[in-house]
Amino acid sequence: MAIGLEVAVSNIANLLSTIAPMIAVIVFTLGGITYGLAQMQPGESRGKWQSVGLGMMAGGIIIGAITGAAYLITESAGGLLKPA
Repeated sequence: MAIGLEVAVSNIANLLSTIAPMIAVIVFTLGGITYGLAQMQPGESRGKWQSVGLGMMAGGIIIGAITGAAYLITESAGGLLKPA
């Protein structure tokens, strides 16, 4: 049972490491589009849409940073779990 679980977790990790950069680019791009479209809105709702756009762009940057550092995070965490 443990081997099947290990394989399943490994497959999920590989899937996430494959699609995470694409998700980061998509979220960042949609945030930029939302921010740009917010400039054409009336003043009453412009700030709300600008906040949404900037939040999406920040989320895309954070996803990209975590994806880029995933290997280093994995190596560091693996070192902490080894017995002394």
